[in-house]
Amino acid sequence: MGSGAIVETLDLAGTLVFALSGAVVGVRRRMDLFGVLVLAFVTAVAGGILRDVLIGAIPPAAIANWHALALSVAAGLFAFLFPAAIDRLRFPVQFFDAAGLGMFAATGTHKALEYGISPLMAAMLGMISGIGGGMVRDVLSAQVPVVLRSEIYALAALAGAALVAAGYQFDLPTPATLLAGTGLCLFLRVMAIYRGWHLPLGRPPDQTPSD
Repeated sequence: MGSGAIVETLDLAGTLVFALSGAVVGVRRRMDLFGVLVLAFVTAVAGGILRDVLIGAIPPAAIANWHALALSVAAGLFAFLFPAAIDRLRFPVQFFDAAGLGMFAATGTHKALEYGISPLMAAMLGMISGIGGGMVRDVLSAQVPVVLRSEIYALAALAGAALVAAGYQFDLPTPATLLAGTGLCLFLRVMAIYRGWHLPLGRPPDQTPSD
C-alpha cells in the first residue's frame, strides 16, 4: 500500500472514530438525533478544518468532499440507534477519541509537510489536527476540554506528530512513519486512560490567613 493510500485510509478511519466519540457524548447528554449528528460531524472535522485553514488548503478537505459528512452521519446514526453495542467497551468515548487523536495527528503532520511547512511547525499543526475535534466536542457538550486537564492528551498527539516529522526529516518511508506516529500517540493516550499517566498539576501558593 502506497503512502497516499495509507494517508487516505488513516484520515477516513480517524474521521469515523472521532465522529463516534462525538456521537456517544451526544447520546449520553440526551441530545436529540439532530444534536447527535451535529456533534458527530463537528468532532470529526473541526481539527482538520483548522489545520487546512492555517496551511492555506482552501476549501478544507472536510468541506470539499462528501466523505466526512457521510461517515459522520453513519457514525451518529449507529451510536443513536445502538448505544448498547458501543457501551460494551469499557471506555468507549476515550477509546474512539484516542484512536482518532493518533490518526489525525499523523495525517495532519503529513499534510502540513506536503504544503511546505517546516517539520517543527508541521508537528504542531498535526497536534492541532488531533486535539481540535475533541476540544469542540467537549465545549459543545458543556465539559472542560480534556486537553486542559492533567491527562496526557495534547502531549500524546505532539509525540506522534513529532515522530512523523522526524521520519520526514530523515527521509524514512512515509507509510512506516505514519503508522509509527499513530501507534505512539495511541499508546501514550491509552496508558494515560488505563494507567493514570498524567502531567504534573500546578500548585497555587499557600494562602496565609490574614490577621
